[in-house]
Amino acid sequence: MPIALLGPTASGKSALAVAVARKVGGTVVNGDPFQALAGLPIGTGQPDPAEQGGVPHLGYGVLPLSARPNPAEFGTQVRAWLAACREPVLVTGSGLYLRGIWNQLSELPPVPPDLATRVRGWSAALGVPALHRFLAAVDPARAADLHPNDGARVQRALALHLATGQRPSALLTGMAPGIPEGWRVLVVSPGREARKARVKARVAAQVAAGWPEEVARLLAEGHRADLEALRPLGYGAWMAGGPAGALQAEVVKETQAYAKRQVTWFRHQLPDAPEWDPDTEPLAAAFARLGLEP
Repeated sequence: MPIALLGPTASGKSALAVAVARKVGGTVVNGDPFQALAGLPIGTGQPDPAEQGGVPHLGYGVLPLSARPNPAEFGTQVRAWLAACREPVLVTGSGLYLRGIWNQLSELPPVPPDLATRVRGWSAALGVPALHRFLAAVDPARAADLHPNDGARVQRALALHLATGQRPSALLTGMAPGIPEGWRVLVVSPGREARKARVKARVAAQVAAGWPEEVARLLAEGHRADLEALRPLGYGAWMAGGPAGALQAEVVKETQAYAKRQVTWFRHQLPDAPEWDPDTEPLAAAFARLGLEP
């Protein structure tokens, strides 16, 4: 029976996945499209050999930077990884890509070209963050899954809403949006202040491990267009340049906002999923909620 460990960035999902996989004799399977990309190990938080703890890991750093994973195609890839291993333990913080993995995406209705052009004009005049705030007002779940500067997806979501009068998250969700039969699910959910502290500590560790140098190397290798198209979290700040302390603070702020949106998505979309707080509860409590022996 597959296990899915979900939750916001820096919540401790990867460490829990190692413990769970070791417990069941399984394999940790990546469900994050950015962690699947080669060349971004530090900034995307791909677990290094020490963090993997001798447990098999599948799907990390295996796709080229030229890849443009979409939820449906990436979902097909992850399902193949899941099928290839015994006792898989899926780890992801992306709600939309989780829908793709669980094959819960619908066909989207067409958007009239003139409406799409109008929304792009609003984006140019008002800025993408303003459109993201409007999206959050009409569809908090979809907004929670998108970065405020992700222009293409924010515009697409708003255009879908205006064209259909429906929430984009409802259009993106299939007929059975809950937890699929046969899955055991746990949402790793630190408290609000602990989550913010975890993000700050994680970014500091990533910087110490060479995140700015990773970005500089990618730019020197000619990957600016790839990074601009992919928009992996935090990379834009390092690409823009400036004082290191200010850039790090900007990345922390951006990551904390993203983690908050992730929490919102899981609580709105999977309200029946059990949660576990790694800062206040023992590991045995996580095992118990997954139906595993302590």
